[in-house]
Amino acid sequence: MVKRRQFLGGLTALAGTYLLSACGGGGSEDGGASSTAKTSASPKAKVAAASASGTAMPPAASITDSAGDVWTLVNGVVYRNGSTVGNTYNVSLVLWYGGKIWHCGTGGQFYANAEVAEQWLPCSDPRIDVASVPGSFYGINGHFDYTYTPEQTVSILKAMNCTSYRVGVTDDPKQLNAVVKLAQAFQSAGLTLLALIDQRVYDASGAVFASESAAYGRGYSVGATVANALQPYGVTIYECGNELTRQDATVIDFTCAGSKASDFNNTNWPAMRGVMRGMIDGVKSVQSSAKCGINFCVADVGASDALWEGTQPDGTSGYQKLRWDITTWHNYEAYGDLFNIGIDGAGPGFDLATYCKARYGVPLIVTEWNAGPDCSENYRADYISNKLAEFYDARKTHNIQSVMYYVLDSGNNTYGIMIKGTPVDAPYNAFTSFASSHADI
Repeated sequence: MVKRRQFLGGLTALAGTYLLSACGGGGSEDGGASSTAKTSASPKAKVAAASASGTAMPPAASITDSAGDVWTLVNGVVYRNGSTVGNTYNVSLVLWYGGKIWHCGTGGQFYANAEVAEQWLPCSDPRIDVASVPGSFYGINGHFDYTYTPEQTVSILKAMNCTSYRVGVTDDPKQLNAVVKLAQAFQSAGLTLLALIDQRVYDASGAVFASESAAYGRGYSVGATVANALQPYGVTIYECGNELTRQDATVIDFTCAGSKASDFNNTNWPAMRGVMRGMIDGVKSVQSSAKCGINFCVADVGASDALWEGTQPDGTSGYQKLRWDITTWHNYEAYGDLFNIGIDGAGPGFDLATYCKARYGVPLIVTEWNAGPDCSENYRADYISNKLAEFYDARKTHNIQSVMYYVLDSGNNTYGIMIKGTPVDAPYNAFTSFASSHADI
């Protein structure tokens, strides 16, 4: 985790869209732009203005997307710049919404156009508002080895108007015993504890699991052990893995957005899929009613779609499909706006939360979010106020169940909202003020 925090720290001074330029162009007027972004001095071609979000065809005769491509519908077949896009037929509606092209067949089934333009993936109508169950919207992250007692943690969270808390744990007895005590205190206080099962794609020797079955076995074991310990104390939500798509073994280039499956390591994909499947099955073997989440970062829909559809990064298919109960995502400032996040090549962006709502049909929890570690207290306070307002406004339309600030206490002012029990005034006040004046209903 330290490595990733350092990575984030090096990015926060840059715009989220620029960060992705190394994956396929983009360009910048900034003198600090990379050589990749400055390979051509020729002026960019003008791109036609995109159609308004929500434009549907019919009644529109055509749709222009944000890349300037023109989409048409002729005799039930979808065309892009005059060429067919995949094997479509009996299409009754083409929709431009949330930065994505969607279509619906005469039978009523909607499909989303993935970044690989020939691919259409089944989904629901993205325009339908979905509200999550209230009660756990305001969340924050913590660690099992804090010096705060469980009772002190409960008191701190209640003072901040937080209703949910995320903490990592494995089957290590020291970690598990500490989190059990937290769970006991949370159950008594009526707060929600989200247990992050922090199993990686590496075996005990530090090597990537040799097979999907080996990864599955380890995931199953740790999932069952954690659920068995926490179930008696009211824990019902388990996040099965932390940033597994963003390990050295799983992502090819950390500056890529993750919007294409090819951004990920094909060789090590089975190990990642196996440990994810194992954790879910291990939890469910003990607690069948538990809700299990799978975690992604940046714009990792290339990974989430491939896991959901049972495909590999190289495009081969027929593998076991992964199904989760909650989609979880990390959305640091450096990654871009969740509702207009950049894709490989720096942009244009799309509404990630709408995409997840329509594609997977389960609630979304933003399990980590924050600005960069070098930001001033006042900057962080403004960021907290603005992001909470954005998330709050979307909670009734985008199926956003909870947003969990990272972190309660980082031991310094890089991320934490407190230091050894003392609030970091500006960000702490921004958070508590918003949560106290905007009810989680």
